[in-house]
Amino acid sequence: MAGTLAACGSSDGGQGSGDSKTVTLVSHNSWAASKGVIAAFEKQSGYKVNVLEDGDAGQAVNKAILTKDNPQGDVFFGVDNTLLSRALDNGLFQPYEAKGSDRIAPEYRADQDKHRVTPVDTGDICVNYDKKYFADHKLDPPRSFDDLVKPQYKNLLVTENASTSSPGLGFLLGTAAKYGDGGWEGYWKKLKANGVKVVDGWEQAYNEEFSGSAGGKKAKGDRPLVVSYASSPPVEVVYTDPKPSTAPTGVAQGTCFRQVEYAGLLSNAKNTKGGKAFLDFLISERFQEDMPLNMYVYPVREGAQVPPEFVKYGPQAKDPETMDPAKIADRRDQWVKSWTSLVLK
Repeated sequence: MAGTLAACGSSDGGQGSGDSKTVTLVSHNSWAASKGVIAAFEKQSGYKVNVLEDGDAGQAVNKAILTKDNPQGDVFFGVDNTLLSRALDNGLFQPYEAKGSDRIAPEYRADQDKHRVTPVDTGDICVNYDKKYFADHKLDPPRSFDDLVKPQYKNLLVTENASTSSPGLGFLLGTAAKYGDGGWEGYWKKLKANGVKVVDGWEQAYNEEFSGSAGGKKAKGDRPLVVSYASSPPVEVVYTDPKPSTAPTGVAQGTCFRQVEYAGLLSNAKNTKGGKAFLDFLISERFQEDMPLNMYVYPVREGAQVPPEFVKYGPQAKDPETMDPAKIADRRDQWVKSWTSLVLK
């Protein structure tokens, strides 16, 4: 979600996954980690880390599936609970139970019989609002899904395409969880009539269209509501100098959907030993505690400490919408197809 780490390739020119001294991570473009933490893994393990970022989560997963017979790397990070069944059904990963898996909170574990994926982080997909806009217009910000279809919020919301973007899909699933099979389409008809704007991915929505983000201000974004994360407000504090006393953006707590992201050892990975070592590292205490202020997500490891500014400005949603992964697997493709013809046509 925040800035990304440039590829930490091998300095000796041996860049390929076939080089047993290099482990290649394939990820969506929101991967980020402190250089010192990566360097510590490299020193301890003897492997150099090479990072290949491949677009939004939905795009990255689709590309990884298409290239699974000759994968770009050894480990894939960034498949979440909205897309997990697609990856598993297409044989994207090979089994590996990472060391330290017993320290992962039980509610985040998945595929426990085969261990093809390892939970790495969790976060909440929610509508964010631009506090200044609503103060200037003497308008209360929306608090719930129901609020978003009210006339006073017409032409204010931007969301991501549910067929290409992980947060866009998460938002769709949140509405399906909230209104059920019989109600979500009617809700989206109202949202469309109320002027919702749809763009391809999170970067465009948040950093170009949303008036409340630093990027959106520079781009003269004019939408004061955006589908993003409950942990987005800390980004606007940490990267501002001088730091404001309060975040310039807020979260509509009644619009949240709980997301869990996983990593896995790619089928046909050339460096399986290095890939396994990297998966162990992803759930180590050091990486889990480094992660919040780099990727703006919460750790899944029990006992991992979260930075105070993260707790203050980006607390987890108290009562997010959730959905059984089996139901997501069963209904997702039909929901996305219906959503596409309803909203984009």
